[in-house]
Amino acid sequence: MKQASPLARFWNEFRESKVALAALVVVVLMIGVALLAPWIAPQDPYDLANLTLSDARRPPGYVGSGGFTHLLGTDAQGRDLFSAILYGLRISLQMGLIAGSLAFTVGVTLGITAAYLGGRWEAFIMRVIDLQLAFPAILLALVISAVLGQGKFQLIAALAAAQYAYFARTAHGAAAAERGKDYVEAAFSTPLPARRVVWRHILPNCLPPLIVVATVQVASAIALEATLSFLGVGLPVTEPSLGMLIANGFQYMMSGRYWISIYPGVALIILIVAINLVGDQIRDQVNPRLRR
Repeated sequence: MKQASPLARFWNEFRESKVALAALVVVVLMIGVALLAPWIAPQDPYDLANLTLSDARRPPGYVGSGGFTHLLGTDAQGRDLFSAILYGLRISLQMGLIAGSLAFTVGVTLGITAAYLGGRWEAFIMRVIDLQLAFPAILLALVISAVLGQGKFQLIAALAAAQYAYFARTAHGAAAAERGKDYVEAAFSTPLPARRVVWRHILPNCLPPLIVVATVQVASAIALEATLSFLGVGLPVTEPSLGMLIANGFQYMMSGRYWISIYPGVALIILIVAINLVGDQIRDQVNPRLRR
């Protein structure tokens, strides 16, 4: 009888957790609606020709001057809030995935390089990473964003710089454990280039814990971006994410217009919690000792 592949076994075990499976469905659904936002949103919230100030700060269910119903109400500029959330979700996911990928690449490269070189280079690289880990990620991202200024690329650089150390520490620990094994030592003794040995033998065995860290850090990057945008040092108003939408409606909370901030905040919480639940399940499967 043919045995199932490791990926099939992993999926079969993953879907045994109803909570994790539901969280995965939520993540996939939110990514889908974000990608399809230009086609499924009732309104292009950033096309000035579609906006009417007379529709500003209208409650959920209000029928606007355009003839369609604003299911979640409108914000201070008269934008349909449901449409704005779809577009904001798109930008938040984009920032989290790009910044997480950049942090993954830089961190894994540094961690595995330190484990491979050893000696003084390893000590130097890891002490720099340990020094960065001593500071909160939000503080580092805030300082770097303030120095670089507002903009999508500046914010991606700030988020990646604040998060790469987590990947580097994890990659170093896993690579150092693999570096001392007999099969790796034997591979290094062959005429194969060192980079090929690292790519084929060390890196694949480091991926399981790195995937777990990646899921957590993508959610963390989305939360960091929302925090920085809320504080006014993240994305500009021309590229509003969920954090910017929350900030735009915060001043109206005390006047009873709760929906302008609450609904984007609910969308942000659902996204982050769902990603973290998927990451928790992957972590439990990668390291069964963590299971309850």
